[in-house]
Amino acid sequence: MPATAPAFLEELRQRGLVADVTPDLASVMASERVTGYIGFDPSAASLHVGSLLPIMCLARLQRAGHHPIAIAGGGTGLIGDPSGKTIERQLLTREKVEENLEGIQAQLAHFLDFETTVNPARLVNNYDWLGTLNLIDFLRDMGKHFRVNVMLKRESVERRLESDAGITFTEFSYQILQAYDFLVLFDRYGCTLQMGGSDQWGNIIAGMDLIGRVRGGKAHGLVFPLVTSSTGAKFGKTEAGAVWLDSRLTSPYAFYQFWFNTGDQDAVRYLRYFTWASSPEIADLEAEHRKAPEGRLAQRRLAEEVTRMTHGAAAVTRAQRIAELLFGENVESLSYEEVMEGFGDVPTREIARADLEGGGKDLLSLLVEAEIVASKGEGRRLIEGGGIYLNNLRVADPTRRLTAGDAIAGRLFLVRKGRKDYYLVRVRP
Repeated sequence: MPATAPAFLEELRQRGLVADVTPDLASVMASERVTGYIGFDPSAASLHVGSLLPIMCLARLQRAGHHPIAIAGGGTGLIGDPSGKTIERQLLTREKVEENLEGIQAQLAHFLDFETTVNPARLVNNYDWLGTLNLIDFLRDMGKHFRVNVMLKRESVERRLESDAGITFTEFSYQILQAYDFLVLFDRYGCTLQMGGSDQWGNIIAGMDLIGRVRGGKAHGLVFPLVTSSTGAKFGKTEAGAVWLDSRLTSPYAFYQFWFNTGDQDAVRYLRYFTWASSPEIADLEAEHRKAPEGRLAQRRLAEEVTRMTHGAAAVTRAQRIAELLFGENVESLSYEEVMEGFGDVPTREIARADLEGGGKDLLSLLVEAEIVASKGEGRRLIEGGGIYLNNLRVADPTRRLTAGDAIAGRLFLVRKGRKDYYLVRVRP
């Protein structure tokens, strides 16, 4: 037994990460190494920040000396979990699931140690056993252990039955397949613990019951709270959509800014959830944060830690440099790629390089053609009122003309109208 084993549940409780747990798990973990698993949905090519809490719980399990298993649901992903869903999700093809699994595997390696010889993490795909099931044999051997009246009382099922959409048999069968996953992991790896969000409690109980009925074994469950903001908003959603762990889908800068923009009421709680900062460290940060919330110390620490874990130290440095320059006055020192990373989601227009040659392009025409203002008259009034910024510098002269030398890296203009309306104008060859 690892000396740190009892610390796992204690740490999760200190961090507010235990929504429910089977009563004898603590005594079992105090006397032996436990193998535990969490499932991950392969419905997209990347995991998103909503997956970070379960990933961190697996990582905490491993650091406490236990054995973590991550299931990439290649089989159940073809079915779809109804938990938390109001309508049936679009079913994926086998080929698309396999493609998505490749990205997920690489992302988990940032958090879990698959190389250690003591308690290495495992990544398994449940399609390996679900894909070869014989329907008749499965219904005969496994289906008989499930009671429909009990299945109908699962919260995820009841919610869907009350909706206009109802629930299909495909989704209704999901809880049987997830329970069977637990049984297979119990047989193959001695896995006796399943963890997940609180909406998975019913599915976890079903797996524990199946292990008890079929093998006479004892299994355990632990669920953590579903993460929401202090306003009740769904965690991980922005105006631009989901915040992905894949840097090709969400840039490291945008990822960093997502965490840095966390509200004051959520920052300390998220430090407990998503970082390795100790309780004393978090207490000190909380005290400093209360004294001077405008300094955003808690948000900065949160953004640094999570971005470093996900994208590496260099990404943190780059994100901070971009933020410092974009919101300062020295954007000319940024590269084209850095500006695009920082402002890739703002309205973008193009201008021909030829228009910047000779005497250059008059700024008022550019503002109109880029649909930043409705007319030259409006543009003139905004400039005279100090409301137009070019590359973060206030424009004072409405007759100004622009050349390629005025563009960032010779390729890009950053235009701001008023306090926060940004536009990019790219120079087309």
